[in-house]
Amino acid sequence: MRRFRRLTGQHRTVASNRRLGLLLAFNAGAVNAGGFLVVRLYTSHMTGFVSLLADNLVLGNMVLVLSALGALLAFVSGAAVTAILVNWALQQRLHSSYALVLLIEALLMLVFGLVGAVTLDWRTPFAVPVTVLLLSFIMGLQNAVVTKMSSAQIRTTHMTGVITDLGIELGKLLYWNRSSARPEQQVRANHQRLGLLAGLLAMFLVGGVAGAAGFKYVGFVFVVPLALVLLALALPPLWIDRARLLGASRRLRSAAGAPVSAAPAPAAPPAPSAAARAAPPAPPP
Repeated sequence: MRRFRRLTGQHRTVASNRRLGLLLAFNAGAVNAGGFLVVRLYTSHMTGFVSLLADNLVLGNMVLVLSALGALLAFVSGAAVTAILVNWALQQRLHSSYALVLLIEALLMLVFGLVGAVTLDWRTPFAVPVTVLLLSFIMGLQNAVVTKMSSAQIRTTHMTGVITDLGIELGKLLYWNRSSARPEQQVRANHQRLGLLAGLLAMFLVGGVAGAAGFKYVGFVFVVPLALVLLALALPPLWIDRARLLGASRRLRSAAGAPVSAAPAPAAPPAPSAAARAAPPAPPP
């Protein structure tokens, strides 16, 4: 329990960011590759969707334009929801600043794993089934929460940046420094970062293989164990904050259900005192 709390709690360390990043890279690889077998789209690759949008705007294929636009909006919405929840939780000084987002991701993955086949028939205004929008939203949630908790040092849902940084570090590692160069002028690879990048790439690849095999031989239910792992990671910090979260929920409900108060009625004039009633009326001028 304590280890899970350290992985998803408010206070971040390099080690906890690394471990959680590797786990989420596996999760993203599995969902992305497995989702491709279902909807024939890689729902975490926003670069591809932007290119799809541009190409088909020129070609006049509005069906593909709408599908790309829907995936982009879903991904952006997921990232925006993450930012709102994390910033609110940080202002409230909750231990579950990041666990709230992982809880939502886990619940949505449970929905996808249990009733995902049904959502393939649910059409949307974006010419794609709800499944595509759901997966894109989930990937937006995850990429944003890892970005915020690691101060933009770790990305898990796409590998372009990871592979680029990996190549940079490999170039530094292979660089031949002249023996006459001063130490501060020599090119040195960051071995810790090199290991992290290689680990993220490896976990994404392994997750992709597992996701493709799982969806091929098991189906949508393959996502359920992944969702349960995320749920186990999210619950310890949420349990610590349970009283404060319940209090915040009650305040929100009471604020939403409070009736609008009417304008106050004008106050009646004060009654005259006994002395004023006993005094004779003033003579006419």
